Amino acid sequence: MKMKKALCCLTLTLSGAATLLPIHAIAQSDDDKKFLAKVSQADVDEVKLSELAQQKATNPAVKAYANKMVKEHKIMAANFRPFAESWGVTPPADLDEDGQKAWNKLNGLSGSDFDKEYIDQMLSDHAKVYDEYKDEAKDTQDKKFQAAVLKNKTMVAAHKNMAWDLKKKL
Repeated sequence: MKMKKALCCLTLTLSGAATLLPIHAIAQSDDDKKFLAKVSQADVDEVKLSELAQQKATNPAVKAYANKMVKEHKIMAANFRPFAESWGVTPPADLDEDGQKAWNKLNGLSGSDFDKEYIDQMLSDHAKVYDEYKDEAKDTQDKKFQAAVLKNKTMVAAHKNMAWDLKKKL
């Protein structure tokens, strides 16, 4: 009788756990996917805006910053690529609506006006996305994804700080 009772309790416990786990995992995965889609778009926007800055910036420090943005945002995208592939998240190929507006505005500027506006845009963009990274780093339940988020979060913080330093000098 004790064996039958123990087996029954074990079965109920396992079946209860099995029904709860997938619900939690699906909800978290959806949040992770939304975050991944959002920051993937941010990476594309930063690369495209920075490629424009590589061509139009006149200040050597702004050009160097733009070069760093192109290089490091491509690295950040590569850090997330395995997750995007396994989760079925298709990375964007081009600017979103806000990115296109920023690109159009920047493309219409030149000289120090371009440099200042580009750095203002980078400061604003990186401040917004940094907050997204902070939230995701503490909320995700996927430890491997969390490690990638933390790695990229460090780069975003550095980008934001570099933009702030440049803004003060322009």
